[in-house]
Parts: sequence; structure tokens; C-alpha cells
Amino acid sequence: MRRNRKVKILATIGPASSSEEMLKKLFEAGADVFRINMSHTDHELMRTLVGRIRAVEAAVGRPIGILADLQGPKLRVGKFANVKEALTPGQTFTLDDNPEPGTSKRVYLPHPEILSSVEAGHRLLIDDGKLELKAIKSDGKSITCTVVAGSGISDKKGVSLPDTDLPVGALTEKDRADLDAVLATGVDWVALSFVQRPEDLAEARKIARGRALIMAKIEKPQAVARLPEIIELSDALMVARGDLGVEMPIEAVPGIQKQITRAARRAGKPVVIATQMLESMITAPVPTRAEVSDVSIAVFEGADAIMLSAESAAGAYPVEAVAMMNRIATKVEADPTYAGIINAQRSEPEATGADAISLAAREIAETLKLSAIISYTASGTTGLRAARERPQVPIVALSPILNTARRLSLLWGTHCVVSPDATDLDDMVDRACRIALEEGFGKPGDRVIITAGVPLRTPGSTNMLRIAYVGSDTH
Repeated sequence: MRRNRKVKILATIGPASSSEEMLKKLFEAGADVFRINMSHTDHELMRTLVGRIRAVEAAVGRPIGILADLQGPKLRVGKFANVKEALTPGQTFTLDDNPEPGTSKRVYLPHPEILSSVEAGHRLLIDDGKLELKAIKSDGKSITCTVVAGSGISDKKGVSLPDTDLPVGALTEKDRADLDAVLATGVDWVALSFVQRPEDLAEARKIARGRALIMAKIEKPQAVARLPEIIELSDALMVARGDLGVEMPIEAVPGIQKQITRAARRAGKPVVIATQMLESMITAPVPTRAEVSDVSIAVFEGADAIMLSAESAAGAYPVEAVAMMNRIATKVEADPTYAGIINAQRSEPEATGADAISLAAREIAETLKLSAIISYTASGTTGLRAARERPQVPIVALSPILNTARRLSLLWGTHCVVSPDATDLDDMVDRACRIALEEGFGKPGDRVIITAGVPLRTPGSTNMLRIAYVGSDTH
């Protein structure tokens, strides 16, 4: 089965989509990678879900990627004596280290790192920004605030701190336990929540030791401010627009989304656009026009993947949501303006052999109107460089390593095939042409361009281009 679109679709698994039968339906509707949200999944269920995805993978005969999304630090206020309290703008309200139930004047904040880091003038956003507080003074034990906007507060509501750089890493104790558990099951990608600084990625990388690739979720102003460094240390980025839209002015999010997408494309790192893409399809069988436009913008920008959250995890129409995303993406990519927009944002290749080869492969393929670019890739690097070029022709990534093919299933325009390694150059060409024919990327007489590293099985040594004919006698 080959997709007729280049952008990939991530579908989050949840109560509405956790059966093997439903996972297969979601794949057939267009899902390329499945996301397991560890905020709502214990280890036993996670292992069950991974097993079901791998069973679907075996049934459909295509590599399927799995992304485990770690919860990250969840900051919440304590409980109130009356469950909730009414507040009025202008009044004083205090967050402190006293574990007594809260009142209309104060509440317990069980996070000493917040109490010691917030300074006068900093904003505190409660319950996804429904309540805005501004710190007047802080002494390390309590933060005295003025209520700026909002009318109430209740038990255990989340706290966002857009102005405060917290001295805590992105990994909590729960995340470390979850990370060990998901790595043991062989997931392909791990998403790190609430990244603030490049160092936040270092611990996850150290634990992962290459067993999974690390995706940095950009959802805090501090991460946006240090984006180049974070891109350098991550394998991919996710524009997590939910918390980003709470911690930053909501009207700034579209521009930030474009900045992150373009920066990731320049660096050749995959980028995922996430949150509320087809939000109304949680309860409705069709999306709003604005949501269709939102999805199309991400596709026009050349994002590697677009993601469904509650739509596929807990909504009433999970299959329809995936199918709709598939239809939108396919239509956008067929639009006459699409190629021009993608080409206009293409960046100069880096001064490496792999980038030069990838650039040449794209230019040759487009000039000669070849059927496909076929990249041999053991580590996945050759596939990444090919996708960075955003060629008009399909990319077929051939890898002898199943894990590499699964990881590359997130990648723009890349069709992954697990194939035994070639024995020599002649075998490499024969194998590439045969797979192009079998997978529907060429018919007898068509030409393809092949990129690889010579000598074979040398990671990161992409240095060969070869144009070959797909023959009817390819064997």
C-alpha cells in the first residue's frame, strides 16, 4: 500500500481507537504513525497497544512508527475547602507552601521550584489561562498576586508560567519510569514535553542511547527563544499549539508555527504540527471550514506530519477524522500552487557530501522527470537528507533495518521498504528497480535515480548517484 500524499499523519490512540481492528482501520484510512500519550496510559496498557500496532504492521506489510509522548512536569495548585472559589479582578490572591485547603484568599502550591523562581511582574496562568494572576512579591515561601482576569479557581487546576524559567528538567520521575518502559518495548520516537532549554534533551538522550529518536515538543516561550540550540540536539520537533497558545499570546501562535516549521526544514529535522487540527470532529462527522484551512496551511508549509489528538483518541469519529485529514492533504498537494510554495521555502544544502548528493538527486529527478528517488539508508540519514530537499518525485527509502524504516515513516514524502542489504552495486540497482516496480513507483521503461553510500553498509557515507531503467525483466 502506497500513500498518494507526501505529508504524514499521526493518530493518537485512546479509548476510541485502542482495539487492533480499529488500529487497522485507522492505518487504512491514512495513519502513518501512532501516538501513545503517556499522560493517560499505564505501562501495561502501553505494552498492549504496542503489541497491537505491531500486529497491524505485520498484517498490512508496511512499517508503522510509534511515538510515545511523555507527560512532562504537570504543575497544579492544591485543593480548596469548598472545591472552588470565586475571584474578582483587582483582588489579592496568594499561592504558598501551606498544605491547608485553599480559600478565596490563598491556595497551596506544592511546587517549591515555582515559589523560589517567580519574581514580581511575572504572570501565572491558571486553568489554561482562564485565570490570570500577576505576581506582586515573592519571598520563596509564597507568591502574592493580583487577579488580572478571570472569575474563579478550583481544585488541582494547572499552572502555566510564561515569564518564568524554572530550574527543573523536562523529565519527572514518572517520565523516567515511562521512558524506561517504552524503550523496552521498542517504540521508535519519544516526545519530550515542556522543553525549556537544550539541556532538557540531554538526559533523555543519555537514557535512550539511540534506542529511540527524541522529539522536542515546543510549547513554552523559553523553548522558542532557544530554538536553534534545541533543534540541534533533537531528532524532530513538534509544534504543540495547545500549551503554546496558553503561555504565549494566542495570536502569536500561527507565526511561531511558521518559524518553527521553516527552521526545522532548514535543519533537515522532521516537524509535526499538533493540537486542535480537526477539534470539532471529536463530536461532529465533519470539520469546520476553518479547521480544514488550518490543516491545509501546515501542508502548504511543508510540515512532515500533521497530528490528531482527541479526535482519534476519544472522539466519536476517529476513522472519519483520519480520512478527512488524508483527503485535505491529498487535495492540497494536488493544488497548482503547492509546488511553488514548497520550492520557495527550500533552503541551501549544507556543505556535506550527503546534502550535495541529495540536492543533485532531486534536480536530476525533476529535470528528467524520473519516477522516484530510491535511497539506500541503514541509519536513516540518507532518507532524512533526501526528504529535506522536498522533491516533487516520491522518495523510496530502502533499509535492511526494520527500526530505521519505522522511524522514517514520520518523514515527508518517504515510502519505507525493508529490504535485505545489497551484495554489490549491480544487486543494488536490480533490487532498487524491482522494488520500484513492485511498490508501484515505476513501470517498465521508467527511470529512477538511486542514491547510496559506497562502500556499502558504511553509515553516513552517501556518495553515489545512479540512474537506472525499470525493466519488465527486473528480477
